[in-house]
Amino acid sequence: MKNIVILGGGYGGLTVIKHLIEGSIPNDTQIILVDRMPFQGLKTEYYALAAGTVSDYDLRVQYPVHHQLIYKYGEVESVNLEEKVILIHGEDPLSYEQLVIGLGCTDRFHGVPGAEEFSSTIQSFKSTRETYLRLNEIKPYGHVHIVGGGLSGVEIAAEIRESRADLNVTILDRGERVLSAFPQRLSAYVGEWFGEHQVELKNHISVSRVEPGAIYNRDEEILTDTVVWTAGIQPVKIVRDLNVQKDPQGRVSLNEYYQIPEYPEVYVVGDCASVPFAPSAQAAEAQGEQIAHVIHAFWKNEEPKTEALKLRGTLGALGKKSGFGLMGKTSMMGRVPRILKSGVLWMSKRHFG
Repeated sequence: MKNIVILGGGYGGLTVIKHLIEGSIPNDTQIILVDRMPFQGLKTEYYALAAGTVSDYDLRVQYPVHHQLIYKYGEVESVNLEEKVILIHGEDPLSYEQLVIGLGCTDRFHGVPGAEEFSSTIQSFKSTRETYLRLNEIKPYGHVHIVGGGLSGVEIAAEIRESRADLNVTILDRGERVLSAFPQRLSAYVGEWFGEHQVELKNHISVSRVEPGAIYNRDEEILTDTVVWTAGIQPVKIVRDLNVQKDPQGRVSLNEYYQIPEYPEVYVVGDCASVPFAPSAQAAEAQGEQIAHVIHAFWKNEEPKTEALKLRGTLGALGKKSGFGLMGKTSMMGRVPRILKSGVLWMSKRHFG
């Protein structure tokens, strides 16, 4: 029996599986999904789990069922591209004929002393649960500092405000404004929303170190109860350790079929893949669908066809009643983008489940 192994049950990996099983899988081939968890966690909503406004059960999506689909749960330790073998903690080595790497990302701490040891994060289900415990055990009127004014930082700040009206919430950002990748008009709207909801914004902050109970802006000590780190991501260590060509962000360089050129039996999807977009669930899904079509074409001895990835836009939440979005060059603000984001979540749960 031939193995096509999918590493990671996130948006990219599950999209590949969904489209593979919707087609025709050769009788001598089985799909093996390897993940540490027995369900998909909807990562785009981890900010709400951390704040305590949803339960982790609400963000679980059960994996699909198919007679040629097998699940193996465990922690991937390494991938040997030369020998086509995957090492999983406590398990026998797993060989493959084809491999899809969709292991996602982890936080980038930029070498800031103490940031990894003393910050809370939301890049995994486990770390998000731990962040939830830290945030919700803070005494009344305590201080939360969020490092990073991008999409994740903005959403978790707004959700914490909705969850804990008593807390003092501050976003520390190195730029001139939050959501610096978005149009000025949209950033201004978000800034005004934070002003109305007593979330403080501090710009031009250069975090120099993090200690228990304190974060430093260069030499300035800022006392805090909890630091939440949302100041950048990078591919997981397993991918960073692969001896293949990567882009400046550490993502794996690929050919037109999303294969590693030196190892055409290996595909990379999602946050680990070098594509002309910032990492997102939407980009991972779009790429995953094309990878499935490429694999099907090779199974049929046909020439694969791929298209340029097309994304619909970006949506963000400001609590449960307001939001923002960017569709092409059109900025959206207020209740409509929040409703749209809720609809996308509803569709994601049913799309995979």
